[in-house]
Amino acid sequence: MIEVAQLTKHYRVHERAPGVWAAFRSAFSRTYRSVHAVDGISFSIAAGERVGFLGPNGAGKTTTLKMLSGLLYPTSGVAKVAGHVPFSRSTPFLKSIMLVAGQKQQLLWDLPPLDTFELNRAIYAIDAARYRRTRDELIALLQLEPLLHKPVRQLSLGERMKCELAAALMHQPRVLFLDEPTIGLDVTMQVVVREFIRRYNEQHGATVILTSHYMEDVAALCPRIIVIDHGRIVYDGALSELVRSLRPEKRVRLVLSSAVPRAALEQSGARVISMDGLEAELQLPQAALASAIGSLLAQLPVVDLTVEDPPLEEVLSDLFARHA
Repeated sequence: MIEVAQLTKHYRVHERAPGVWAAFRSAFSRTYRSVHAVDGISFSIAAGERVGFLGPNGAGKTTTLKMLSGLLYPTSGVAKVAGHVPFSRSTPFLKSIMLVAGQKQQLLWDLPPLDTFELNRAIYAIDAARYRRTRDELIALLQLEPLLHKPVRQLSLGERMKCELAAALMHQPRVLFLDEPTIGLDVTMQVVVREFIRRYNEQHGATVILTSHYMEDVAALCPRIIVIDHGRIVYDGALSELVRSLRPEKRVRLVLSSAVPRAALEQSGARVISMDGLEAELQLPQAALASAIGSLLAQLPVVDLTVEDPPLEEVLSDLFARHA
């Protein structure tokens, strides 16, 4: 569904020192530097995949999505999305994709969401019967009924984001680019949006590329991740494999019925990460996990125990440090 080969985007950026004299001088003589926002990346994504596109601020994530959605023309390289060259912006291509950015909106500010839905129906020339069917399905899935007749300016951020998603999917795109779709949303609304994206992907077979700084979004939605740093891809593969290769240990969280000394927790071979009253977090090697848990349960007053992978933020920090 998406093919990218040696895609690059370079910018020529004007630089000058602060001050009036520097501003005057720059009118006659300017200094420029080249910024490699995206620097020769290659990857392919199959139809129906959900892929996380991750990286630190300024890594090139949004620039890549803008090139794939036809908003930016690349400096060099090849990109094809659903069989189309994005920057040609042909009508069949535009009808097959949608870019949803959490910091941008397409809803008409002073009108109710239904008016934007109707506008999108006209823009995409959606058949009336198909439009009503899709609209009603999205309204039901996102529970939009109480919001449809309110002006957009009266909706909360979470309510607007749900309506944005409905408006974006009214023409049932085959490829969905999601740039920080849950930014600014509370925990409950993040869960609602994630579940909706998953359901849309499964029901319609849509290809999803997600960028997010909320690692819960990525862990919940994306079996595969592509990590970009300084414009270059530093990892492309299964999220689980990345975690296993960089942080093979496990995190064990304990809730105790009575306080125990730190040494008692370390007897099992665990490294104590934190202790707070009757709660403790330990780090254990994968190979020693079963025996260590057995020892903890036998020797300590354990009320509750959970085993987790290390936080994805820490895994990505290790990856970026390796490629610094």
